[in-house]
Parts: sequence; C-alpha cells; structure tokens
Amino acid sequence: MELPYHEDVSPGSGGLPPRAWYAGSDAAVLPLNGSWRFRLSPGADTEDEAFAADGFDAAAWDEVVVPGHWVLQGHGAPVYTNQSYPFPVDPPRVPTENPTGDHLRCFDLPADWPADGGATLRFDGVESCARVWLNGTPLGDFKGSRLPHEFAVGPLLRPRDNVLAVRVHQWSSGSYLEDQDQWWLPGIFRDVTLLHRPEGAVGDFFTHASYDHRDGTGTLRVDSEVAGRVTVPELGIDVATGESVTVAVEPWSAERPRLYDGVLATPGERVPLRIGFRTVAVVDGLITVNGRPVLFRGVNRHEFHPETGRAVGPDTMRADVRLMKLHNINAVRTSHYPPHPAFLDLCDELGLWVIDECDLETHGFTARGWEGNPVDDARWTPALLDRAERTVERDKNHPSVIVWSLGNECGTGRGLTAMAEWIRDRDPGRLLHYEGDPSCADTDMYSRMYADHAEVERIGRREDGGPERRRGLPFILCEYAHAMGNGPGGLSDYQRLFETYERLQGGFVWEWVDHGLKHPQLGYAYGGDFGEELHDGNFVCDGLCFPDRMPSPGLVEYKRVIQPVRFAYDAGTGTVRVTNLYDVADLSELAFEWTYTVDGPVGPGGPLAPGGPRGDTPSASGPLDVPPELGPGESVELKLPDPPAAAGDAETWLHLSAMVCEETNWAPLDHLVACADFPVTARPPVPVAAGERPRRRGYDLTLGPGRFDVRTGELRALGDIALKSAPRLDVWRAPTDNDDGAPWQPDTRYGPLWRTLGLHRMRHRLDGVQADGEALTVRTRVAPAARDLALRTVYRWTSDGTALRLAVSVTPEGRWDEVPLPRLGVRLGLPAAIDRADWFGGDGEAYPDTRAASRMGWWSSWVERMQTPYVRPQENGARADVRWAELRAGFGGPGVRVVGDPAFWFTARPWSTEELDAATHRTDLTPGDTVWVHLDHGQRGIGSQSCGPGVLPRYELWAEPAEFAFTFSVAEAGR
Repeated sequence: MELPYHEDVSPGSGGLPPRAWYAGSDAAVLPLNGSWRFRLSPGADTEDEAFAADGFDAAAWDEVVVPGHWVLQGHGAPVYTNQSYPFPVDPPRVPTENPTGDHLRCFDLPADWPADGGATLRFDGVESCARVWLNGTPLGDFKGSRLPHEFAVGPLLRPRDNVLAVRVHQWSSGSYLEDQDQWWLPGIFRDVTLLHRPEGAVGDFFTHASYDHRDGTGTLRVDSEVAGRVTVPELGIDVATGESVTVAVEPWSAERPRLYDGVLATPGERVPLRIGFRTVAVVDGLITVNGRPVLFRGVNRHEFHPETGRAVGPDTMRADVRLMKLHNINAVRTSHYPPHPAFLDLCDELGLWVIDECDLETHGFTARGWEGNPVDDARWTPALLDRAERTVERDKNHPSVIVWSLGNECGTGRGLTAMAEWIRDRDPGRLLHYEGDPSCADTDMYSRMYADHAEVERIGRREDGGPERRRGLPFILCEYAHAMGNGPGGLSDYQRLFETYERLQGGFVWEWVDHGLKHPQLGYAYGGDFGEELHDGNFVCDGLCFPDRMPSPGLVEYKRVIQPVRFAYDAGTGTVRVTNLYDVADLSELAFEWTYTVDGPVGPGGPLAPGGPRGDTPSASGPLDVPPELGPGESVELKLPDPPAAAGDAETWLHLSAMVCEETNWAPLDHLVACADFPVTARPPVPVAAGERPRRRGYDLTLGPGRFDVRTGELRALGDIALKSAPRLDVWRAPTDNDDGAPWQPDTRYGPLWRTLGLHRMRHRLDGVQADGEALTVRTRVAPAARDLALRTVYRWTSDGTALRLAVSVTPEGRWDEVPLPRLGVRLGLPAAIDRADWFGGDGEAYPDTRAASRMGWWSSWVERMQTPYVRPQENGARADVRWAELRAGFGGPGVRVVGDPAFWFTARPWSTEELDAATHRTDLTPGDTVWVHLDHGQRGIGSQSCGPGVLPRYELWAEPAEFAFTFSVAEAGR
C-alpha cells in the first residue's frame, strides 16, 4: 500500500539541497513572519487541497502568529511525554486523529525587489511535517522539524498578491524520530523567509580555519559553490575561494572567542564572515582544542520559552548565552536537535564550546525492546542521512561547534553508522559524539548519562573495562546532575573527579530551563495540566533556570562548583593559594580582593554591628595581588595582611573573590566570577543560659522570658510574643523530586518509603513534665502510627532570666537502619506579622550536598523571599551553618532571636510543611496566620535521583542519638 507523504519514511520531496545558513548578505530578504490565516482540522485529509488554490477565500479563518505553535494560541492543547509516544506505535503509520493546521500568508514583493535572478523560500523549523504551495503551485513536502528546508520559487513570484499555503501535520513518520523529552508543539515555530538569489549569488560555502598552536598561525580556506574572493582586512587576506593562506592569528576559544570579520564576495552577492581559527583533535586520548585539553563545564539546552514554546526570539537566545557565561558555564549540548542558527552565532561571539546534536531520538522504542527501531532499519536510512546532512551543512561555519552528535537515545543500528561515515567524510575537522552505543564504534569519545560517582571514578582510573577501543577514548557525561526541582546534589563531588582524572573531561548538566508553560490559574503548567492521555508530569521542569530565566539555587551552586579559580587558605601561615583553572586563558581579565568579616558576640546582646541590606559586615579589605599572567593550571601563593583584632570572642571569616575588571560583551564591571570563604578564628562557645528557677502560677509556668503550659510543657509565649505553635521535634519535609525519584529507579527512593513508614504523620506522646531546680524537663515519644519505631525526645528548658535555652536529646527506638530521616530538628510557629529575618550563616538555599555556593555572612530577607519558587512546590529554602537568627515584625519591630549550639539549618516560611507537601503548583500556596520556623540539627542531602544517582552516603541523615540546643530571647523593637 502506498502511504501518504506524511506517513512515508522519506525525508520529503521538491526541496533544495541543504546548505550553510548565514545572515547579513547584501541580497534582498523578505521576512514572512507575522499574522497568518489559520484553520485547524482534526485529521490529515491530504486529498483536500482546495485551500491552496489561487484565489481561495480564507477571510473567515482564524489567525495565528508565525513563528509560533497553534496549541499555544488557543487551538488544541500541548502534550508532554518523556519517552512514550503519545500515539499508537506502528511505524511509520500515525493516527487518523491527526491535528492538521492549514496556514495562509498573503504578501506583496517590496517595490525595490530585484527583477533579475531567482528566489528561495526558506523554512527554519516546522513540526512535524509540512506540504507547501505558492500561488496554487505545489512546491513539495518535508519532515525534520528542527532543520531548515528550502524551495526554489523565483518563476512563481508576482509583484502583488502572492499566496503562500502551508499544511502542517502534528503527527507524521518523522514523529518517530523526534521523541525528545519535551512538549509536543506543532506549528511553524521558526522563521519563514523569502531570499532573493541574484545571478552569481553565493550558494553553499565552507569556511575552514585551523590553528597551529606550535607556531601561532592560522590557515584559512573558504570552499564556495560559486567561485569568488575572500577578504579579511585585519589579517591582510585577499584570496580566491578554494585557496589556502596561512597568517599569524589569535586563536578562537570559548574563553577568548576571537573572531575576525571577513567577506565572501561572488559575482552576485557579498556575505559577511565571522572567522574563528581553532583546531579540534583527540590527542593521547584527550579532547584538545588548539593543542590544549578542555574540561567541559556544560549544560544541555532545549529551546523553550514559557509563552511561545520553541518559538524563541533573539532576546531570549542572548539572555541564555549571557546567563551561561555569567555562571561560568563554558559549553552547551544542543539537546536534542540543532538550535535556531542565531543561537550558534551568539556562541561564536560570546564564547561557548558546542556539541551540535542532530534532530534524532527514538526513545519510545525502549518499550518494545528496540524492536522496529528506525535507526536499524535500512528503509529509514535516507531520512537519517538527510537529518545529518542538514545539521552539518547548516552549521558547519561556526567555530563554536567542535563536536557533532548523531542524536540521542536511539539505541544502536546501521543508520547511525551511515550518518557517522557521512559526517566524517564531509567534516573530518570535528569530533563525533553519541551516547547510546557502549561500543563507541562510531564516536570519538566515550559518553554516558547519569553514571554515579563511583562508576565515574572507575572510568577515570581506566578500570571500567569494556571494548579496547573505548578504553582509549576520552570520557564525558553528556547528561548528569538532573536539575529537577530542589537540586541537583553532588555537583562538587563530580567536579572533584573531573579535576582529578585527566580522562574525565567534564559533563553537561541536565538541563538549562524548566519547561513550565505560563498558565492563568496554575502559574506554570506541566505534564497532565492540559488533560493529556499520557504524560510524565513535572519531569519537564528539570532546569537550572525557572521558566522565566530566573536562576535557581542549582544554577548558583553550579556556578560556584565550576568556577575557574581555586582558592586555598592556610590560617597558620596567613597565606592564600590561587590556582587558575581555565583551559586557555590567563587571569588578566580578573581583579582579586580579600575581605575579613566579623560576627559579634553570640549571646542575647546581638551582633557586633548592624547590617544594612546585610551581606557581610566587613572590618578590613584590600586587593589581592595575583599575577595577571598566571597561566592555565598554574598557582601562586600570597601572604595576606593579618586579620583585625575582633571584639571579645567574635568569629572572623576570610572572603576571597575574583571579579571582572573590564566590562565585556557578556559581563558588567565587577561581576563576581569566583569566591571562597574560610574561617580565621573558631566560633566561640555559646553561653549556657541557666540559673533562673521556674515559677508556677495556676496552669502557667514562667521561666525567664518564656511562659509554658504546665500540663504539656509547651512554650506558649516568649515575652509578649504569643507562639502559634510550640517548638517540638520534626523529621518531615515535603519530598523533593529527587527524594521521590523516578519510577525506574531502584527501591532506595526514600520519598515513597518515608510515606509508607509514616514520617509525614508522626504522633507526639507526652510521657512527663517535670519542673524542679533550674530546669523544665519534658519527655516525649515521637512515632508514626502502625509502627514500632520511635524517637524518644527530651526537651530541657533553662534560663538565666533573659535568655531561654532549649536542649534537645533524641534517642532512636526500634529498627531505623533501613530508611534515613528527611530532617532532624524542631519546628515552631510565630505570628504572621513576624515577616523578616536576619541571620549569620550561609546566604542562600543549601543542603548537605548543595552548599558550595553558600557564602558566610550576615544576611537579611523578608520571609516570603526566602522561598524558592519551584514549579512543583517541595522542600526548599534552608540556610546552612547558621549561628544565630532573628525574626522580627518588619524593620526594627519586635521579634525572636535564636542562637544555635551547634550551628544549625534555618528555614522560615509563610506556610506549613503539610501545606507545601499538598501543593502541586505555586498558586496552591497562600500565606496563613503563621510563620513556620525550622531549626534543624540535620538535613538529608538532595542527590539527583529524579533521574540520576541518589544521595551519597556521607550526606545521608540516619537516626542516631543526637543532642543539640537553641537559646531563645526577645528581640526588642528598634534594636
């Protein structure tokens, strides 16, 4: 049976051969973006082509904006799946229920449109299959959603009343090749452009610009389909196309993206060139650029905008690249398709290493054991080769692209080998990547996803076994550290491995941005919010940025972990060691500073100095004289001035920082690139508040500033502040995405186990209240229903008349060795009017394995701003290493001061853990009449188990005997 064009396995018909993409030519260009007439049909009736006929009246049709997706403009709904195809798997057939969008665009040629030569109609991206007519004449059809397709249209054009008709099918045989863990969003989502092609215009061209690091010269050759000349005025180059010339140049790299402006001139057209000289090779088992090994500090990037989906504009693209650079990211994998070509222009300009991935993924065939997988079916090989060719030909002139990737999660097969052979023949100057074949038969590197730390170390030690060819290849993690919700954890531990073993050349965090679609009721929507038959929930929200590009704590953590300068401090000698971790650059673009900060006495008297907007309280600072010529991998040791004499027993910290000293095209002056904190003097002991005797009156018991219920031993008030909920032991947190894990993960997904055990519904039994001598002692048993596990908890209250000390001792009872605790500490409720916090400790959200970015100092915030707005609400907002915290009513209002012994994890939020746990979207959370304060002795780590490995053993929190204390006092108004 002959299949219709949208179901056959061919890549299309009628189109022009693929060629290089470029912008800025002197040939005429007519953008066809904007408002198009639109009609949505429920099925793919390929016989009804009346709408494409010349003179068809579409006045009654709706309108959509191109570039755009019709499902985001009121026509149908988006669908999210990770790997499951949202239609029956019967390749290459698709359902009869196949939403089909007919598009019409009427246009006139500009008055100055040249009459000579031809014209090309270009589509940069259409999902998933399109058929095209111009003025009633069929041009052809195509598949390959994230790839360009061109048609010759010169003879069909007329000065006025041109009608472009495009029929777009949501599902096609091409959909089987595009199962890429993202929203399925049909439509014309990239530019549509009419290009004048004068006689003698530039056709295809290939810029070869290599660099010889031994003598500092670059060799340039531009091969052009149409002969012409190449000029690079800055280098004095004026040569014919196809001829090579060697001159002294500065090389291009992600750290120093040196570009030379040139021109390719043919008889009919002048095309601007941006030339970067660089050579990519595997040398002695390592990926090198310009003779030096590189360490990828990378990220995977889907194209996404919360309002327009994959229709991403130039401002968003620039914002993405700039944010990456500002957070020390040096590489991007274009998962899992080539991006808009303008994005690669920005990577050339601002400097990122790029793995450019082909528009190919067949992940859904895993459910069939890869049976019927197109990449191992010769009938599909022409379509695979077409996708490889369109990727390489479009992007081959970008110096930032140093690796081609065959695709993602396609299993193995002869089609991949055919793609690899074609790419090697066409472009031997770049490397090849593919993760899904453990034999590495077609690749230049060994690549893995989500290998745990232990396996990565074995690979680094070359103890991983495998085929002989693979053992000699460099290693990268093309995906790791799944950034879903709160996390990822364990980044520092991965980075230590990358920097220890030369074979490990870094990795790419999954992924860049949450794919939450803006929604009027839900804030941001994810899978299932549009009534999908199949969906994978909020697995689509797994980015280092929130949908609006606000950096998450995970991105701030990643920036610190991969920072290109390492600091080490020796308190005994007062020296600091500075190491350059760049691959290529020296430190001439950075300025360095040291700062000593001091905290005041930790008793109820308060800190040494008031905070303004807080941050740090510096007592001394100055420049750090790091030699600007310090090269990659080199270190220098420098003597610091002596720290200032602190008042009393104040704690002193050293802060070191490296900042941009000259404004760049991606960074403002004084942008912080790297920093580190070191303790100079130890924290002094916390005074024990004792000596006051409890006083009973009726059912009330007074101890210092505290008023208790004598029957329950619960603290009712501190001074004049009535508590909404008394301090008591708490072990529950609203599970993170990483706590819950993924369905295919092993049974160490502790979020579900915590619920099974009942940690979210612990019961508190009062075993005794005793007030004698100088203490109020309350004995309790904290346990879940239906279990014989318990935490025997003793609260011992003492006071010196001004401060109130709570000493907590916890003794586990029963078998706790199979499940760690989420947290261990006390929770209390304060009136909602107490809405502002000050504290000395870490500044931003941190947990045991996500605390690299936590900067020590004195900080201040409104409680509402201490919440991290994850798209799916979950545990968030803990501050690490907190010595003391004050919670007040506004600026200078009355409040409560807490001092920890030892330092503690501090969280304050305007809703309870139970409310946070029950919420599915941000809009479910509304402040109540209580500010809930968590003072935690311990927190479990975060890990990456939403897709990757779980929490490393040293970051687990097991139920063990524990003792900790907090001293409470009244923070008087105005202080």
